[in-house]
Amino acid sequence: MKDKRTFPEGFYWGAASASYQVEGGIENCDWAKGSRDGKVPVCGKACDHYNRYEEDFDMAKSLGHNATRISIEWARIEPEEGKFDMAEIEHYKKVLESIHDRGMMPFVTLWHFTLPQWFADQGGFENKKSPEFFARYCEFVVKNLGDYCRHWVTINEPLVYTNNGYIRKFWPPFKRSLRLYNKVFNNLVRAHIRAYEKIKNLDIACEVGIVKDNFYWHANWNPFNKIAALFMGWWWNRRFLNKIKQSVDSIGLNYYFHKKFGDTATYEKSDMGWDLYPEGLYHTLRELKQYNKPLFVAEAGIADEKDFYREDYIRDMLYWMHVAIERGAVVRGFLYWSLLDNYEWAHGFGKRFGLIEIDYENQKRTIRKSALAYRDICKSNSLHT
Repeated sequence: MKDKRTFPEGFYWGAASASYQVEGGIENCDWAKGSRDGKVPVCGKACDHYNRYEEDFDMAKSLGHNATRISIEWARIEPEEGKFDMAEIEHYKKVLESIHDRGMMPFVTLWHFTLPQWFADQGGFENKKSPEFFARYCEFVVKNLGDYCRHWVTINEPLVYTNNGYIRKFWPPFKRSLRLYNKVFNNLVRAHIRAYEKIKNLDIACEVGIVKDNFYWHANWNPFNKIAALFMGWWWNRRFLNKIKQSVDSIGLNYYFHKKFGDTATYEKSDMGWDLYPEGLYHTLRELKQYNKPLFVAEAGIADEKDFYREDYIRDMLYWMHVAIERGAVVRGFLYWSLLDNYEWAHGFGKRFGLIEIDYENQKRTIRKSALAYRDICKSNSLHT
């Protein structure tokens, strides 16, 4: 007989997306400039989600989702320094109403990597004034949209941003400088704390969190490898969180990677070339228990154009998430990355994470078979193993 694993009552099930990756038509940000300069692929129309969000949310609802994660595009809201576009506020108000109308709970990220060009021209988060610029933007959004959302995230994956932009040179601003890396890291800490304060001053009851990109760092028997894993667990997973832990109501986990020092094993790979290691979700959730905050899986998914691994990978991740819950992790939801195939940053449109396939020639949406298997889990709030 199959073992039925039931998730907590009121558990949130859904998928995630980010504005620049799906909306299309955003040309006044640092990524758009990077594409014009030939440094990253052109995003262009993307999935045209800006105009087709109702169709996309209809499909999410049909897949049993009761929650969805989106982001607000800073460059739309504040196209010029200190000048806010109320027409774009009205657009996002309609987006949030559309989510609610379908019985889904919105989780909204205020910043998901892209910077308004005016802000990038002033150095972005290198600028000592950046925490105040960011907090002012967050305060404006929540002041105008707070009636439509109770779950806010200030920053998505701060270390991915600093690592790719200031060490690896893959992302804007395409620099390699440990000094600037540290400066931006510290300004992001201050930006989150300042935004948290401003949002809570507006609405003490709303939830303000962070979305953190954590690895499962582990090692073989070698003591030096064990020390390396312990160090990286602090450096990558906990260092940022330790600085903001007094100014956060919940923690969203993005899980994609594990690293075992001294490992000689081989693993099945996603289309990104990343190891498929679903057990790591359990370990990363268990590590986050120490902060005594509600947790949710804000992103976890797989690039799999042929839809060969996705169903089993989702099921295996959810099994390990359930084990973490059994062992005391307060996990409130799981948001698969991603709802739609999308612009995968420096990789362009070639890597397909979506539950819904996008034909970029005609914008046709097609629900993948794995999405139907995930739908059955979402609707029953349970997993049969």
